[in-house]
Amino acid sequence: MNKRRIGILGGTFDPIHLGHLVTADFVLNALQLEKIIFIPAGRPPHKDSNKMASAHERYIMTVLATGDNPFFSVSDIETVDSDISYTIDTLIKLDKRYEGRAEFYFIVGTDAVGEIPSWENAHDLLKYCVFVAATRPGFSSTAEKALAFFGQEGAARIIQLDTPELEISSTDIRERVRAGRSLKYIVPASVELYIKKEGLYL
Repeated sequence: MNKRRIGILGGTFDPIHLGHLVTADFVLNALQLEKIIFIPAGRPPHKDSNKMASAHERYIMTVLATGDNPFFSVSDIETVDSDISYTIDTLIKLDKRYEGRAEFYFIVGTDAVGEIPSWENAHDLLKYCVFVAATRPGFSSTAEKALAFFGQEGAARIIQLDTPELEISSTDIRERVRAGRSLKYIVPASVELYIKKEGLYL
């Protein structure tokens, strides 16, 4: 049975920016995936959710940012749940939703890939997805840590892919908002308007 090839890009998206979109589009085409599902985190285990925009606000911004791309979709699978969002739980839910007929390609940043061994039930993750380490040309990846952790299976199910480099961070965006600076060409116009309308990050 040929499984559907579906990409997943998870994150706090606080807020989502053009770097996320460029990376997703690059991976979509490079790996010839059917689509990319953006999954805003509900309560991420490694961050204080009380210091972020609400899960609903981050979900809305992600919907606004991806709405003009027919190959992008957004899932509220984590934002509708009040529990801590663990990747393994999300992957199990998605596997059931697709009745085991999809191969998921989970996109992680060049820094985050080295943290995978510390994730909840890390040993089970590769049963449900292939990890795509979105590395930046000229930057060293921390994938070696994950490869060592998973061993032979990791070598087969962790892909390192050089992706376009955009020096954009959500932290910088929040600081720009507080300083009253423009977000043009950093976030989609629809997201900038939403941030202003809702008074986020002030």
